[in-house]
Amino acid sequence: MKVLAAMSGGVDSAVAAARAVDAGHEVTGVHMALSRSRAQTRSGSRGCCTVEDASDARRAAERIGIPYYVWDLADDFHDLVVEDFLSEYAAGRTPNPCVRCNEHIKFATLMERALLLGFDAVATGHYARIGAEGPGGAPSLHRAANLPKDQSYVLAVMGPQAISRALFPLGGFADKAEVRAEARERRLGVSTKPDSYDICFIADGDTRGFLERRLGEAPGEILDADGAVLGEHRGTHGFTVGQRKGLGLERPAPDGAPRYVLDVRPETRQVIVGAAELLSTRVLVASALIPFEPLETGRRVRAQIRAHGEAVPGVIERIGEEIEVRLDAPVRGVAPGQALVLYDGDRVIAAATLERRA
Repeated sequence: MKVLAAMSGGVDSAVAAARAVDAGHEVTGVHMALSRSRAQTRSGSRGCCTVEDASDARRAAERIGIPYYVWDLADDFHDLVVEDFLSEYAAGRTPNPCVRCNEHIKFATLMERALLLGFDAVATGHYARIGAEGPGGAPSLHRAANLPKDQSYVLAVMGPQAISRALFPLGGFADKAEVRAEARERRLGVSTKPDSYDICFIADGDTRGFLERRLGEAPGEILDADGAVLGEHRGTHGFTVGQRKGLGLERPAPDGAPRYVLDVRPETRQVIVGAAELLSTRVLVASALIPFEPLETGRRVRAQIRAHGEAVPGVIERIGEEIEVRLDAPVRGVAPGQALVLYDGDRVIAAATLERRA
């Protein structure tokens, strides 16, 4: 097959590209330049898609012996990921930009261009596996062997059609150390490069500061669950459901227990806080359903609401414009805008966007 290998400049994508070559594919490497600032540089593990990353990807491609190109997708990334991030926070929701990037950039935009250029598939360094357990033996998305690194949650929004055109050569690795060891054996210079983390377009890690700079101040009140005013804030975009730190409250709760954000209401500029137990719910309601196979009410599933959270057993109670899942045990901190991914064992069966807890 003709395979386009997405090369971020890190060790994972470099080893994935090399393994695609080993598998006998005709591989071309491409680095996606996502920052509008060509002078942006990496700070340790923070930031990605920088000039250093592009150089690292080029050197890795040369070592592997494949053609290499840089595609400027900065405008697409800004419009589809950064602006979505800002508008979701402004609406009181909690987006996952990695989910949106995988959905819109690393697979939708990249896959569209790849197919137009005659490629058969796209290979990436994501930790996930592809099986053949979909309807009629169609390709299916599974958790990686390396569970702490598993990225099936953020890949689920790709949907089954994109999965059929994707390759994840690292899915069978049990440990990241094995990937680095293989990179050293292949004499890839990125073998010791630190992993990137946090939000790539907020290189200093100050999400609240980024939101305040971009969205401005919109002062309002912090209230308890009974409506009593406890303090003030500079903008609801600085808060997310489940948040405990950074509330800026001088008065402790009457019982001394910590307070958490229960609700964010940008339309009234209010942030509601309260005790941890008020965050708990057993019913999840989500929209924008992306099924990987036919679903039916009464089906047992495992539901995950965070990238590295635990999947909780439950049952599908309703399917329509929204999907409703009742969990066997309560979960905390369900925030509108998060991804809901449903599993059958280690296999993804659906993805959706959380709207509310019921």
